[in-house]
Amino acid sequence: MIKSSLRYFFLAAGAAIFAYPFLWMLAGSIKPELEISNLSLWSSQASLHSYQQVLTKIPIGRAFLNSVFVSLSTTASVVLFGSMVGYALARLRFFGSKLLYALILFTMMIPFQITLIPQYILMVKLGLTDTYASLIAPTMMSAFSIIVFRQFFMSLPQALIDAARIDGCSELRILFLLIWPLSRAVIVTVAILTFMASWNDVLWPLIVVRERTLMTMPQLVTIFVIGGEAESQLGMQLAAATLLALPVVIAYAFFQRYFIEGMAYTGIKG
Repeated sequence: MIKSSLRYFFLAAGAAIFAYPFLWMLAGSIKPELEISNLSLWSSQASLHSYQQVLTKIPIGRAFLNSVFVSLSTTASVVLFGSMVGYALARLRFFGSKLLYALILFTMMIPFQITLIPQYILMVKLGLTDTYASLIAPTMMSAFSIIVFRQFFMSLPQALIDAARIDGCSELRILFLLIWPLSRAVIVTVAILTFMASWNDVLWPLIVVRERTLMTMPQLVTIFVIGGEAESQLGMQLAAATLLALPVVIAYAFFQRYFIEGMAYTGIKG
């Protein structure tokens, strides 16, 4: 009994320590400017003034819609193409499949900064700068998603796939009608990780997008805070950061069970 109580005590303490910075940010966004430096989460003069200022100074609503469109488009393409390539590597036998898988693994070791300039030059040559395509196209495929899908698909019974082939199903029908329903946890895991990475991306949008109406939410918030538009007001900076973080927190809260299941199912096997 004592051992169990101590375990829950340390877990609760760890959760409180982990959650406190976010709660402080949330509380600071509704406090008067002079009270933000206090460590307390409570204020008798709480208001939404900082949020009103943020909404007035920058088009954060449009930036939110841009981020939603870009992140959902990226997530959908990564899940679709990643599952197709992962299925081919896991269940189809063709010349060079092992070499292709090794190349995909190799690309994960290449830092993003190395490909940054070539990708930007390609976007300029294609005339895609200051467009949604420049934000979506470079992230439509993910080596990580391919590996995760491949590992999960290798754990499925081969007899199940063979039976579908005997019944006359094509490989695409097997993937989308048979395997996808069995892969819900893995799909959600890849979708959450991809959505979070796309939502939080700042560097690439700063490089390829200059039109304010096309800016994503992280990009606009970064310019708002660093560019001086926040006028050194910590309350407005915290309010903008809270608006940026909330969608990801809410998405994870809804899908965390599938996320945990997916991570448990996709162990890296040879």
